[in-house]
Amino acid sequence: MRLQVWTLFANRHRRTLGLVALITTFGGVALGIDRPKGTVLEWLAPPLLALGGALFAWAAWPPAATAAAPKSAATKVLDRITLHGRLVPLFPAIGVGIVLADIGYNVLLSATPAIKTEDTIVLLGAATLLAYRLVPARFARERDFVFLFFACLNGILVLPLLIARAYYADFDRSVDLYSWVALAPETSAVLKLLGVGNNVHAVTGSTAPGLTFNPLRLSVPVTVVITTACSGIYSFGIFASALVAFVLTECATLTKRMWLVLGLGLGAAYLANVLRMVVIVVVGYYTDSGQTDLQNMLIAHSYAGWIIFLSWIALFWAAVFRLLPIDPGGRGSSARPAVPLRSSNRCGICLGALTPTLPAARCACGMLYHQFCKPDTERCPSCGRGMETPERPHRPRSDA
Repeated sequence: MRLQVWTLFANRHRRTLGLVALITTFGGVALGIDRPKGTVLEWLAPPLLALGGALFAWAAWPPAATAAAPKSAATKVLDRITLHGRLVPLFPAIGVGIVLADIGYNVLLSATPAIKTEDTIVLLGAATLLAYRLVPARFARERDFVFLFFACLNGILVLPLLIARAYYADFDRSVDLYSWVALAPETSAVLKLLGVGNNVHAVTGSTAPGLTFNPLRLSVPVTVVITTACSGIYSFGIFASALVAFVLTECATLTKRMWLVLGLGLGAAYLANVLRMVVIVVVGYYTDSGQTDLQNMLIAHSYAGWIIFLSWIALFWAAVFRLLPIDPGGRGSSARPAVPLRSSNRCGICLGALTPTLPAARCACGMLYHQFCKPDTERCPSCGRGMETPERPHRPRSDA
């Protein structure tokens, strides 16, 4: 009985499940990339990823007997990219070519053949090409989401780095380039506006930029080296890729509001990343002394960044789920959920079985619904009528 109730609740709140899945998955990925070693948070990454994956599977699993979803913006974009599907048969060959190219790059051009973060992103993108045609048609939307996600992730984290390495003719150039361009100068500028004097400079023995400031309670300057792990570029790339893929796969057309959501999401995520670094430095500037030995700043580095970015993701995705015209049933963007043919043993909303233990109501059009699944508007999603059970006609009593 309790399992049936939870199943009905989950089917009715797929959007909420999707939001919780996004938050837990982002939390697990962030902790996995930038682990605060020596703290309990280091061990939360695997369970968060497992929970997020399970919730994603539930939210994305297509209900039985749903109507075919209209073409999404992702379908239209991929249709153009693949020349109306003519390139799709070549996806496996392209995927194999990308794998070989990555291996060749590591062996011939890179200082080490080891598989690093950027190689992992490239190989996962190649895997989506290899598996693209193997995914059943009923999971086309989920397949397109994964494809677009890894395409965007490679476009944000890998392609700019390759272009920079080719431009500088230095194929060993560190990914710390992101910190030099997109984080250290901006963090320094915001700190100066807050009255925290600092300067950005090169650090001997490191390819990452250093940011030096003088804490109020210390007589010596402190230098923070902003490495790639500190830059938050991976968290930003994951968020931006997921946002673009989600909007394209969930919306039939990219309206002005969709473009506005995309622009605000990417811009605000970048600002949240800069804010993370600013908070870390400000904590050390105002609170650390000779007795604390920069422990306050180190604690902020381990916890504040993860909490700030995860909080931002939760707020933003909640707003996106409220603003975008997403089908709560999870299949397409139609305003009305798809319903099966009239049946005496299926709920017209969750498509679950009608049993004597779960109270049900019948609409005047003949559709049956669980009382638990009745929408707040009390309107039938099939015909739009009120969902009150029609009264039986009164039969005059005969004394004969």
